[in-house]
Amino acid sequence: MLGRTLREVSAALKQGQITPTELCQKCLSLIKKTKFLNAYITVSEEVALKQAEESEKRYKKGRSLGDLDGIPIAVKDNFSTSGIETTCASNMLKGYVPPYNATVVQKLLDQGAVLMGKTNLDEFAMGSGSTDGAFGPVKNPWSYSKQYREKRKQKPHGENEDSDWLITGGSSGGSAAAVAAFTCFAALGSDTGGSTRNPAAHCGVVGFKPSYGLVSRHGLIPLVNSMDVPGILTRCVDDAAIVLGMLAGHDPKDSTTIQDPVKPFTLPTLTDVSELCIGIPKEYLAPELSCEVRSFWSKAANLFESEGAKVIEVSLPHTSYSIVCYHVLCTSEVASNMARFDGLEYGHRCDINVSTEAMYAATRREGFNDVVRGRILAGNFFLLKENYENYFIKAQKVRRLIANDFVKVFNSGVDVLLTPTTLQEAAPYLEFIKEDNRTRSAQDDIFTQAVNMAGLPAVSVPVALSNQGLPIGLQFIGRAFCDQQLLKIAKWFEKQVQFPVIQLQELMNDGSSVSEIEKLASVSLKH
Repeated sequence: MLGRTLREVSAALKQGQITPTELCQKCLSLIKKTKFLNAYITVSEEVALKQAEESEKRYKKGRSLGDLDGIPIAVKDNFSTSGIETTCASNMLKGYVPPYNATVVQKLLDQGAVLMGKTNLDEFAMGSGSTDGAFGPVKNPWSYSKQYREKRKQKPHGENEDSDWLITGGSSGGSAAAVAAFTCFAALGSDTGGSTRNPAAHCGVVGFKPSYGLVSRHGLIPLVNSMDVPGILTRCVDDAAIVLGMLAGHDPKDSTTIQDPVKPFTLPTLTDVSELCIGIPKEYLAPELSCEVRSFWSKAANLFESEGAKVIEVSLPHTSYSIVCYHVLCTSEVASNMARFDGLEYGHRCDINVSTEAMYAATRREGFNDVVRGRILAGNFFLLKENYENYFIKAQKVRRLIANDFVKVFNSGVDVLLTPTTLQEAAPYLEFIKEDNRTRSAQDDIFTQAVNMAGLPAVSVPVALSNQGLPIGLQFIGRAFCDQQLLKIAKWFEKQVQFPVIQLQELMNDGSSVSEIEKLASVSLKH
């Protein structure tokens, strides 16, 4: 049951094949078995069981709230949750319990979803590996999969198995790992420069970033207000569309959300792609792109072309400036947002009481890690009066040029862009931490950052396994507020490639192993 999709398990609940309480207990049991993954910071067992019990009562009365009623979900620990600790994986907010729910969390709970817990991340979502949080790094479930382990047997003996695990990507690595390991059926992440799509690609799940303004940011502890978007992680595209339908719409508490009413999201099956035009940005053919990712990207384009779609090369000429531009804008907003954590109103406060200034400095030194402090310092440098015009204002102008590149491409008749999500498969932890955070972020978010600066929707879809037996994802980018069309195309693609399910039978104990629903990779994208 745990290996099924959200839609499938929702149908099973409605048909009485399993009760919400039984489903919740199975997920809680698996969370305990996979504790070594460090996917969760807080497991809200009592809350989840109570919510499942209430859901069960509704089902018995025939008053189900919909597709999410009784469905176990997880939420990244930078979304406010009433009565449940929200830490942003930091010492600064350790012990902080919000008095309210983020709008997206409240919407899910209103639909009867069961909150399993809060997932791990990079501290304050600043990172691309989920390795820099105060509660330790998240381990990729694929590190322990049958597919990867069998490939590793070909390696020389004597390697340290304890350090042989892989990163999840970040910063929403806990949410991606929670979905990949079958401990929940959907999870919320946040996406500022690829933080949902990056870990989705590395963990073999679907990671969707909605158009900026389609989903409320109220209650999402801000990193970069002008780019932050709540993200959705699921096992298939159709499930992402279901969750998006519950979340999308205007929120009076968030002035950036669109005013027009959003119709319910339905995802009709796309059977004919011959009318589509798929754009392949030539600037995304980066020198660092692995041969395997490049091969799958090419084969994916050929797949569309073989089915009658028009596939053309397009240009996004300002792409090369996006990383520097993103760094300036991101750190500038980080410096502004992090100023609120001063030890006065909430969060950590040091014991020093010599002066207010000394208390500020010591509190922030103790509460923030090196990555956060580094971004604050960089941002304040860019915002200095003598630097403001040369850095921040110029970066805003470049951001507009980047956004205009996308507008021109879509106005030329292109329906969606097809790109890699990451440069390569998930890296071993010991290799990943050799680079500093800024270098890692620049490398791992190279294909995802520009989308956030332009406010566009994008989705990462797992396509196949690498020679190492690890997931590789490709990204689809759509027009602003054409999220439904984007997901419809991604769903068609997903059906063609038939990505194999992770084999974690030794972790499953619910009467049905994952192997029963295992799919074989399509010949079209295999080596």
